[in-house]
Amino acid sequence: MPREFSRSQRLGTQILRTLSELLRFETKDPRLEGISLTSVELSRDLSVARIYFSLLNLDDSPLPAIEGLDRASGFLRTKLASAIKIRHTPQLRFIHDDSAAASAKISKLIDSALQADRHR
Repeated sequence: MPREFSRSQRLGTQILRTLSELLRFETKDPRLEGISLTSVELSRDLSVARIYFSLLNLDDSPLPAIEGLDRASGFLRTKLASAIKIRHTPQLRFIHDDSAAASAKISKLIDSALQADRHR
């Protein structure tokens, strides 16, 4: 069992690194600018890769980025297949990771609460 986890983890890291480079240097879609890939989760059988991404501008809507990623997924999967040596390249599913936006919102709430306490 630990061997499976370690292989999955290594493959996830390799997929994340490769896709990040492909997005930076090989895609031309303007909807994909300002995207940062944050993590990859692979299914147990390695057939599906859930790729989490965040937006550099937290106020932007993730919908255009999701559409751009879905449209580029075939291209990215083909490039990924030639870059990493595995028998079957996983399907790519892109998911917006809004943890950075949630953290920023919580930080603002804390700051405003501290400021209100100072005024009392």
